Amino acid sequence: MESRLEERPEPGQDSRAEAFVTGGAYALLFLFGLAQGLIGSFQFSWGISHVPLGALGFCAAILATCLLGAAAMGSAAGALLPAIGWFLASLALTIPTPQGSVIVTGTAAGELYLYGGSAAAAAGVITALVRRISAPARGRARL
Repeated sequence: MESRLEERPEPGQDSRAEAFVTGGAYALLFLFGLAQGLIGSFQFSWGISHVPLGALGFCAAILATCLLGAAAMGSAAGALLPAIGWFLASLALTIPTPQGSVIVTGTAAGELYLYGGSAAAAAGVITALVRRISAPARGRARL
C-alpha cells in the first residue's frame, strides 16, 4: 500500500484568499451603490402622470441593496458601502456646473429621489446595525 500525502495549503494561505474574496465583495457592493446612484440620477424622473415611479423605484432599490448586502456579508459594512457609493454619486450629480446646469433637478421627483434615497440608505444601514447588535443577544437567549 502506498500512502499519499494530501496537498495542503500553507498556513495562512487560505485566510489570505478568503480576505481577498471578502474585500472584492465589499468593493463590488460599493461599486453597485455607485452605479445605482449614477443611473438613478439620470432616470429618477420616469413616472406615470405626476407619480415619480422612477424615484420611488430607485429608493426601494438602494434600500434592498443595503439590506441584502448586509445579510450576504454578515456585517453592517455590507449595508454601509452601497449607501456610501449611492450617496457619493448622487451628491456629485447635484452640484451645479459653472454654467448653472444640474443633473438632479429641484423638482418633486428630484427631491423625492435625493431625500427618499438618503432616508432609504440610512434605514438600511440602521437596520443592519440593529440586527448586528441584537444578533449576539438572541444567540445567548437560545442557549
